[in-house]
Amino acid sequence: MQQVKIIGAAALFAGTLIVVWVTHGTGIVRNDPARNISIPDQLTVPFQVQAAYNDTTMFFRYRWPAARPGIFHDVMRYEDGKWVTEGNAVPGSEPNGLHEDRVAMMLDDGSVPEFSRYGGYITIGAGLEGLTDEAPEVVTKYLPATRNQLGQWDDMAPDGTLATLRDAGYFLDLWHWRGGRSNPIGQADDQNISTGRDGDAGTASYSTNFDNALGQPRVMFDPVVAGYKALNWDDVVAGRVSQDQVYALIEGQVLPYDPDAGWKNGDVLPRRILKPGTGSRGDIGVLGQGRWAAGFWDVTLTRVLDTGNSADDKALRDLGSYTTAFAIHRNATGLRWHYVSLPQTLGLGRDAEIIATKFAGETPTWGNTWTEITLFYPGQVTWPMLNSASHAGAEYIAKGVPVKYRHSPEQLTQYGIEVEFKSEIRPQWLKTLFAGLALIAAFGVALNLVLAQRKEV
Repeated sequence: MQQVKIIGAAALFAGTLIVVWVTHGTGIVRNDPARNISIPDQLTVPFQVQAAYNDTTMFFRYRWPAARPGIFHDVMRYEDGKWVTEGNAVPGSEPNGLHEDRVAMMLDDGSVPEFSRYGGYITIGAGLEGLTDEAPEVVTKYLPATRNQLGQWDDMAPDGTLATLRDAGYFLDLWHWRGGRSNPIGQADDQNISTGRDGDAGTASYSTNFDNALGQPRVMFDPVVAGYKALNWDDVVAGRVSQDQVYALIEGQVLPYDPDAGWKNGDVLPRRILKPGTGSRGDIGVLGQGRWAAGFWDVTLTRVLDTGNSADDKALRDLGSYTTAFAIHRNATGLRWHYVSLPQTLGLGRDAEIIATKFAGETPTWGNTWTEITLFYPGQVTWPMLNSASHAGAEYIAKGVPVKYRHSPEQLTQYGIEVEFKSEIRPQWLKTLFAGLALIAAFGVALNLVLAQRKEV
């Protein structure tokens, strides 16, 4: 009888051990497109920046790794008499490798004080597009004071308050370079963040290459300029289209679309027509052209120190001190699937984390000295959540303690992933706890039975 009890206890122990093994370590971090969840394989990315200026103009040079150049945003593929759009944003990487690479820089002169302490986190309000709980309408990045209540994306502050905030400089200047929609024309998109992420006054550098009334593209490549009337789908997907060939539809270098040009399945036209942006939106240029080579992008943006557009841009001055934060998109990602930095200080001819060197002449001579920054995947961490009771560090935010004093980029990316799976973590923790307690109990029972048998012997 005692032998039967021991065998039973051993079976109980073994069974409980199996339960513990199954419930612990199986993992809850998995992609779930239905919930807008896609975790990148690489959670941090190295990023390099240099800065220089002369009497009139500012220059920022950026360098970051990318397996291949993302030079298409979205395209139209000819299939059985129709043009089908390819390259819409999805959670994570677009399956066909479409969606352009990008680098963005937010810039402030001290008028948004939270930005110097918490960087881009302050722009991630509730309801943003791409979050698991995204709002029913498109909501982009915005600053906290533009809403009456923290966490209420649709509770906009009164127009008078918004105008006063704007006059006080309560907005972030956003320099936004795109590998497909701006780089081919030597320009970046000049934007800003206030009530949303908006373009500056003026016109954008791109428009849509489709005539809805006629159900066809507006323009096509000029064979005299490009050597072809269309690209090839297989070449686009395989990354065989290089920057050294014509891959963008630039106004003045294209022909009106000809429906009788002998289109065949697999012909591809970009869905964007490019032309230089105008007004304040066209203030940022590209020195030369952004280039990808040997696994790295190398992009230099340039803008006059003071554009005169004080409602859209932050003026830069000799010996001035500013705050920047950076983000990149790569590997065919869009929306919130990017890598971001913590806020960095910028000094024009003065000490800072990023020191802009003053030079004489028209263009800087870059050396090999870079500011090295670690970019990280931020997950679904919102500013309302960081200020709520669910965040253990909310008291430090209330005290104004900068995020970099308490967290590294590596810690922040792990926290961001935990937030994405917060609804799964507690049940998993409880399963592991109870299974562990059962294992301890089963082990105790088995051990006591064995000891009892030895005493009988």
